[in-house]
Amino acid sequence: MKQIGNIIKENSGLIMLIVLIVAAIVMLLSGCNDDSGVTMAFATIIAGTEGGQHVVDGPLTTETVKNSSSDFLLNEIDKRIVKIRPMATPVDQLSRCAGAKRAGSMVVDYYTVDTKPTTAIMTAEYTAPSSSSVTSAAQKALLKTSNDDIFAVSDTILIKSINGFEADGVTASSGSLVLYVVAKDDTGLTVMAVNGAKIGSVENCVPSIPSLTTLIRMGRAASELDVQTAQFESLPQKAQNYCQIFKMQIEQSTLQKIADKEVNWNLSDQEEAAIYDMRLGMEKNFLFGVKRSLYDYRKKETVMFTGGIWFQAGKEFSYDKSSLNQDTLIEMMREAFTGNAGSKRKVLIGGSGLIEAINKIDYTKVVNARETVTKWGIDFSEINSKFGRLYVLLSEVFDDCGMPDDGMIIDPAYLQKYNHLPFGTEALDLKTAGLRNTDALVLTEASCLVLRYPKAHMRIVAE
Repeated sequence: MKQIGNIIKENSGLIMLIVLIVAAIVMLLSGCNDDSGVTMAFATIIAGTEGGQHVVDGPLTTETVKNSSSDFLLNEIDKRIVKIRPMATPVDQLSRCAGAKRAGSMVVDYYTVDTKPTTAIMTAEYTAPSSSSVTSAAQKALLKTSNDDIFAVSDTILIKSINGFEADGVTASSGSLVLYVVAKDDTGLTVMAVNGAKIGSVENCVPSIPSLTTLIRMGRAASELDVQTAQFESLPQKAQNYCQIFKMQIEQSTLQKIADKEVNWNLSDQEEAAIYDMRLGMEKNFLFGVKRSLYDYRKKETVMFTGGIWFQAGKEFSYDKSSLNQDTLIEMMREAFTGNAGSKRKVLIGGSGLIEAINKIDYTKVVNARETVTKWGIDFSEINSKFGRLYVLLSEVFDDCGMPDDGMIIDPAYLQKYNHLPFGTEALDLKTAGLRNTDALVLTEASCLVLRYPKAHMRIVAE
């Protein structure tokens, strides 16, 4: 025992170190076996009440964030790109800030979904019977419309141009006529009136409906014992775009690199200027490019060109530049914010002529222009209306492309970027290859942009 005591005394430092290591291992293992969350470097991530995540029992580290939310921290080159003159390339900037999806090939297949139509037109007149010939059959009417497919049994239909009747069937109501679909077949829609007219002794008859009358589809009405209703499914439409390989090369000779300079201008400065020029070219392709593939007979290869979002937009608004006023602007915003599944905050980019015309408008309290608002790293002017909010920005790309009076309203929520090759740099060893005594960098990205809800975006074209 005395010998054991001497050994412990002589090696007390080593024993203490072993004890600390064992304790650390035990703590780590106990943390990894904790079922309440994922443990990383003694930090536990637990789920919040609304789907969020919280870090407890440890510091918030970059490793923890990367494992929990891989898109939260951008890599260095992405952060650098979005800071290089973002206002000159708003479309590219929006797509980068929103995040890109990985594309497995240069050909991108994607699906777009729009909304079900809500209106149809009467293609044939329905005439109600006279009081002398009326029967109970007048409580039903067969209607023929321009698009029967949008209606289903139990749908209600609003006819805004025809007044309904009060409960007595004689007194005209201040409300519009409402119909109820009871059957549907190849011959048309069989409907009953919710607030119909009394004809002779027959109550709640369907009144006469002229041809070309607009029918507005409303909600469905079920009875107490109804369990099922007509089915509704939305089928997305397949679309396609090509990724385009964008490249830019920068070179600096060895003598140029070592020469004394009046200002500190190096390869990194050249790289920043090259990225700006590259993004400016990409902006034009992303807006006005044409989706095609072309065989280059000199390179003996096929070159792919991306299609621009200008041609993908599902709406178009024409205006007269000489008479653009607040009323026209309200009409523009109504068209942009209604009839689609888009959000209530959109971006308007336009050439100098369009922006000039918008700036000359006298605003009232109904439509008002606010001071600069910064979003996605871009300084916008904000226009508010009852329809929604527009973030307005001059895009000189429209001027460069000969379209100074045109513009585009984009819903950033439905602007999607696909990357086959994310933006990256590659150093070329031209010296070893025996080509040139230079330092060389090549910037590369293979990508395309698509609009997921085409009707949420709109072209603005001057007449």
